[in-house]
Amino acid sequence: MFDNQKYITKGISQQISIYLQIIMWNLINELEIEKDYLQVFELSAENGMQKITHSQEMPPYEKSHLIKCEEPVTAKIFVIDDETHSTMLLAEEY
Repeated sequence: MFDNQKYITKGISQQISIYLQIIMWNLINELEIEKDYLQVFELSAENGMQKITHSQEMPPYEKSHLIKCEEPVTAKIFVIDDETHSTMLLAEEY
């Protein structure tokens, strides 16, 4: 899962830096448990840093990461795998 063509929506392209996009794709790739078709990322600012909380429903998983980032953003992002491609989109684009 998530080993196919990767796409982003217009909202992701306009609001989320390439740097953060790559980090989220890498967090999915490095996940060492069975991957759910829906990966969820909550982005927020914490002490001037970017907080990324990565979760999935089945099997249950949640982990937060703090990274240096010039302009932290607040957003909820879904990454969906439909077996032929994977798409990263803002929650409001769903």
